[in-house]
Amino acid sequence: MISLVNVTKIFPGGEQPYYALDNVTIEIAKQEFIGIIGKSGSGKSTLLNIMSGIDCPSFGSVIVNGTDISLLSQAELTKWRLNNIGIIFQSFHLIPTLTLLENVILPMEFAYPFKRKQKKRRAMELLDSVGLADKWNLFPDFASGGEKQRTAIARALANDPPLILADEPTGNLDSENAFHIYLLFERLARSGKTIVMVTHDPDLAKSLPRTLQLKDGEIMGSKPVPRHEEMEIK
Repeated sequence: MISLVNVTKIFPGGEQPYYALDNVTIEIAKQEFIGIIGKSGSGKSTLLNIMSGIDCPSFGSVIVNGTDISLLSQAELTKWRLNNIGIIFQSFHLIPTLTLLENVILPMEFAYPFKRKQKKRRAMELLDSVGLADKWNLFPDFASGGEKQRTAIARALANDPPLILADEPTGNLDSENAFHIYLLFERLARSGKTIVMVTHDPDLAKSLPRTLQLKDGEIMGSKPVPRHEEMEIK
């Protein structure tokens, strides 16, 4: 599902460049439920952004679901993301003028040709799956942090993408709701989806089938690969 080879992301800064990711090579299979762990600033969010095409590597290859996303234009990337990836952001990114239900419906307006009743029915089913069936008509400003997070999770599933990228999806949830979301992700993986989840929760990390630890932009325990300094930095 995901193949990253020699992926490096460099940001300019001060006297020397900052390596947010440094020669990262990983393979993630279809239907894997995998965790990314590491301290703040270790490169976890940058890694998710590279996988989703939100950001591009300075060098290295990124192949997701059979597509070399580095070859796509921005317009092609946007269309590709709508059909291939559900992204759960740390900061929710809900539209404040739309209800929770309308926020979940929104991705369906741009991708699949659902009829209006189908969109609403699917969105309600997704809100129910995250325990928000009775809050569908709330606006985000009147929802708690946990309710916003669960809405963001439901929205990420709207177009039935094969890959879910989640940046701290349980960070704003209490332990009961966090466990509920973990079980939901487990069910999704069993049904055929691939899930990559960044987490700081040690108990949650222990429950995951596989975890990758990032430290200073490197995958711990991986074999180092020679750095191609001569390649153009994007």
